[in-house]
Amino acid sequence: MGINSTSDIAANLQIGPTDAGMVRIYVEAEGGIELPLDFDPEEAEDIAEELRAAAEAARAVAEGKAHRR
Repeated sequence: MGINSTSDIAANLQIGPTDAGMVRIYVEAEGGIELPLDFDPEEAEDIAEELRAAAEAARAVAEGKAHRR
């Protein structure tokens, strides 16, 4: 499965600091899957930058499709 593959799997996402000074992205999916991902603050900031860049790119794609209609 890749970025452009669709899926019917539902999941919950939580993001927050841990008491160990890490940033945790916690994913809970159907079937009892629990995936805690811990990052140091610098890694978390890098991930945040990647999310912002991806959001901008997705927005540009969506706007391009809207203009073609």
